[in-house]
Amino acid sequence: MYDVIILGSGPAGLTAAIYTTRAGLKTLVIAGEKWGGQLMLTTEVENFPGFPEGIQGPDLMSNMRKQAEHHGAEFVDENFIKGNFDGSPFSVETPVKSYQGKSVIIATGVDTKWLGVPGEKEKIGRGVSSCAPCDAPFFRNKKVIVTGGGDSAMEEAIVLTRFAESVTLIHRRDEFRASQIMVDKAKANPKITFLLNSQITEILGEMTVAGVKIQNMVTNEVTEMPINGVFVAIGHIPNTKVFAGIDVDEKGFIVVHEHTRTNKEGVFVAGDVHDRQYMQAVTAAGFGCAAALEAERWLASKE
Repeated sequence: MYDVIILGSGPAGLTAAIYTTRAGLKTLVIAGEKWGGQLMLTTEVENFPGFPEGIQGPDLMSNMRKQAEHHGAEFVDENFIKGNFDGSPFSVETPVKSYQGKSVIIATGVDTKWLGVPGEKEKIGRGVSSCAPCDAPFFRNKKVIVTGGGDSAMEEAIVLTRFAESVTLIHRRDEFRASQIMVDKAKANPKITFLLNSQITEILGEMTVAGVKIQNMVTNEVTEMPINGVFVAIGHIPNTKVFAGIDVDEKGFIVVHEHTRTNKEGVFVAGDVHDRQYMQAVTAAGFGCAAALEAERWLASKE
């Protein structure tokens, strides 16, 4: 019987584990077969506090996991497949085993919606990104392209203009899903140009991005554009489909009812799986800390 079971091993889950173990709570982290979250896909991280010269994403996550293990957290590198959250003690299952816990922290994060075109997957972190606030400084005085038609795409493009020489915003339709105020803001920026009725069909380059192939959706003509970076802003998929009975919003993000509490007493949430606004490593870590403190207080109240 564990005091806390943490589902997920990104910055939110690992920070939560550091706090729960230091509070003397017996903690299990269901880390997943691919543990570490989105930062395992990145190269250099320059905006996480404490690393003035930056740190590689996988190194940061490895250090956080070692810190949690140092304080006594137990890890299972298996995927969570289902759980019973109707009342404490809670039951969670992996393909191998079932575990029991007095409280649960959900920190399963999100998956980026990628384009799924040739040349994309192997260049993630090498010119292909889904986070302008994270990676824009790496593209100083370079030419980049943003693909997407929502508010997030407009925001990505605007952030990139602070560093890039030029930003091309490409969208497969002739109008945007984004709010008019965001569209107007992007159109008012002289560094941003728009390419509508078009889609990226291939990302070119050997080790890094050198260009893209673009298909015109009206004429089907394919052209090549030299480019230094591709920012994908077509949305995120919260990892919540496996949580029966947990309240989610219209896009599948977990609803926070009070601080980091879900609609199930004793079940808490932290990080990108509920945070649609920021989706940064440091904010995820902050939510992980908050969820751990809330779980600790809830367990104390039950004693």
